[in-house]
Amino acid sequence: MENIKVVIWGFGAMGRGMADMLLSKKGVEISGVCDLHPDLVGKSIFDALECEKGVHPEVIVNSNIELLLEKDNCDIVLLATDSYTKKSFSKTKMILEKEINVISTAEEMAYPKAQEPELAKELDRIAKENNVTVLGTGINPGFIMDLLVVALTGAMTDVTHIEANRVNSLSPFGPAVMEEQGVGITVEKFNSGVKDGSLAGHVGFAESVAMIADAIGVKLDKFEQQMAPIVTSVDRFSKYGEALKGNVAGVNMTGQGLINGKVFIDMKHPQQIEPELEGTHTGDYINLKGTPEIHMAITPEIDGGIGTIAVCVNMIPHVLNARSGLKTMIDLPVPRAIMGDMRDLLEE
Repeated sequence: MENIKVVIWGFGAMGRGMADMLLSKKGVEISGVCDLHPDLVGKSIFDALECEKGVHPEVIVNSNIELLLEKDNCDIVLLATDSYTKKSFSKTKMILEKEINVISTAEEMAYPKAQEPELAKELDRIAKENNVTVLGTGINPGFIMDLLVVALTGAMTDVTHIEANRVNSLSPFGPAVMEEQGVGITVEKFNSGVKDGSLAGHVGFAESVAMIADAIGVKLDKFEQQMAPIVTSVDRFSKYGEALKGNVAGVNMTGQGLINGKVFIDMKHPQQIEPELEGTHTGDYINLKGTPEIHMAITPEIDGGIGTIAVCVNMIPHVLNARSGLKTMIDLPVPRAIMGDMRDLLEE
């Protein structure tokens, strides 16, 4: 059996991380990489990654995705370019119409019907017409504050309240995430961005809340979310962002899913670059009330960058095995590390 052939579209922090991981796996190979950055186009991915080529086939970064989307050359695309369903829609549509499967890192694609129900229906239709599958996933949304919550409720007879709290570092993420979180801007600009809607903060609360509610069969009356700046008292620098003293180092996101005016799902997600510089310790916490109560704590946090990379790559065989259409993480087998040959997980 031939190796699973993967094209990576977007060679930023996440795309490069996925490439690194794929190069270490059996039964899979990178058949193409697309990116528009002038410093990358025409360059070997091995030079960009600063690693040895070894036995792997040469891959040159190409700016023209259409040249890479051939069924014989590509079984699945890892799409790592956008955060929103609307912005990624045309790219996803193009891939699906080439009869190629897609895993997207776009946060809204983790559960697109939450905010873009019509686009979700259209993607499902296109995927089914072309007998392929599309999945949106990552560490959050896609795993920590939704899929893991849902899995834990499987050991409960009833659920009366859900709290998910992720205290994490933004340092591993690239420029797009820094911009979405307002890293480095002034408090005044942050507040203005919140008011006019130009500042996204964490993208994915609506998706996580809807995924949990649908998974356990609860109908919510309302969803709300809030965002506030995390202001640094020291200069902070990460690989892709910086925040000087007095400016914004990140965002404190909160969100709620309500039933009859009462909070049923409570989301808390403060995230910032280099949180340790001011004594903030990261972690993931889930508290479920019901029968029995369940309390989970992971400290420090599951690394957001590595986690997103791993979930996307580890879902490749499950997407290839899935029935055609738009899928979410509650539709497919749970992610797991694949230490053997990926082809061994493929169904005939």
